[in-house]
Amino acid sequence: MHMSSGSYDAIVVGGGHNGLVCASYLAKAGLRVLVLERREILGGACVTEELFPGFRFSACSYYCHLLQSKVIDDLELRRHGFHVYHIDPQKCSLFPGDRALVVWDDVERSQEAIARFSKHDAAAYPNWVRFWERAAGLIYPYFLRPAPTLAELAAGLRTADDQAFLDALVGASMEDVVTEFFEDEAVRGAFIQAHDAGDPAAPGSAWVYAYIKCNTFTPPENIGIVKGGMGGITAAMAAAARSFGVTVETNAAIAGILVEHGAAVGVRLSGGGEIRSRLVVSNADPKRTFLTLVGEQHLPAGFLRRVRRLKTNTAYFKFHAALNRLPDLSRYLGSDYDARYLGYARISPSIGYFKRSWEDAKHGRPPRAPVMDIQIPSGYDPTMAPSGKHIMSIWALYAPVHLAEGTWEERREGVGEQMIDTLAQYAPDFPECIADWQLFTPQDIEARVGLTDGNIRHLDIVPGQFLATRPMPGWAHYRTPINGLYLCGAGTHPGGEVTGAPGHNAAQAILAEFR
Repeated sequence: MHMSSGSYDAIVVGGGHNGLVCASYLAKAGLRVLVLERREILGGACVTEELFPGFRFSACSYYCHLLQSKVIDDLELRRHGFHVYHIDPQKCSLFPGDRALVVWDDVERSQEAIARFSKHDAAAYPNWVRFWERAAGLIYPYFLRPAPTLAELAAGLRTADDQAFLDALVGASMEDVVTEFFEDEAVRGAFIQAHDAGDPAAPGSAWVYAYIKCNTFTPPENIGIVKGGMGGITAAMAAAARSFGVTVETNAAIAGILVEHGAAVGVRLSGGGEIRSRLVVSNADPKRTFLTLVGEQHLPAGFLRRVRRLKTNTAYFKFHAALNRLPDLSRYLGSDYDARYLGYARISPSIGYFKRSWEDAKHGRPPRAPVMDIQIPSGYDPTMAPSGKHIMSIWALYAPVHLAEGTWEERREGVGEQMIDTLAQYAPDFPECIADWQLFTPQDIEARVGLTDGNIRHLDIVPGQFLATRPMPGWAHYRTPINGLYLCGAGTHPGGEVTGAPGHNAAQAILAEFR
């Protein structure tokens, strides 16, 4: 492997999107920066890969909705080829039988669709939208700022009414909120979510979901399907980084971070050799950074205990299929439906269905009936598949982090077949449409992208790992117990998804100290 010689101000470990963002800001400020990526492609979990000849997929992350406008503008990503196809309808939920609920950007149009299920729920929908705008509005101001404690967040609120709203939200469950607004079981199924909390009845699950709903503040032109797949984001970021003078090396696995006299002084390469630097920034997740790359002898015992206890309890499956043709969903969408209705389709027919999926995974079983977020991006971007053909990816909730019985090698095929069978209940011809398919288990995601336990947000976004307690209390400032070692990945504030915010914030924290 060719390595650029010379000493660096900063080495960024991992070429995921936050690593590239952090490197760009450091280089813009005049630092000499080197990014080392283990794989042959940049992007971490934000990549496009040709999984079958001629069919290109967003292999892990699949939806652009929280990428910060400031990062897009500061790094001039559009100049470097970044483009988003805005998605509308936002989501199409399918139900057994022939009912579908299509939610649009336009609130009134969504109300008309909901009214076919329940007049009451149609009337409640604008209040639901306002509720989440208000909830997300508590968190969003801190996306690109230091993480607040709950007390600091509350102190910043102007009215007693806002403070009462925050108090109620912090303890609320998603089930509480959904059932308060909606009475129809199908409508509740369409809107129920729990993300990393898993159980929609868990107290605090509504509070952390407000993080995801910060996409309320994302401009429409930055929400949707990325041209060329999610790798289009990181390709633009890598071009931006290089334009600012960052040196980027792929196929550059590191064996560890060099620590001398309690300070990070560079990295040790897997192939032998060392590269020195004045500081090291890890885009790896906190567990991998501290338990694998640093070495336990360099860390306080109490700190290590807390790292081992960090929650990575929630995992997901990613299913990819190359399609010879679109599945027949005419009973839901009419005979001549637009493929863009499948930019984001969902199977979650009830709260009970969602809960069973989590219960199975929690007990080490692949869910018998998984919740599925289905995407056919080729309806927006035909370049992802050969002419006339399509790609489909399914993000399935939830996967057991550890199986109760058997190994993933033994069970992967069966779990994939189960997903095909589940979808065939809605589109009976789906199995005939498939040219080829592949399933990523949590173990596969960990092996491919280096995410501990296959955890896509590095650490679960749950109340104890959120805002000033992310990654853990007392360490929300991107620093670590080792001088000159920083974290810049999704395990830091504000959290996961493709936002660029942790990379941006880590760079600001580093520059404040470095200067």
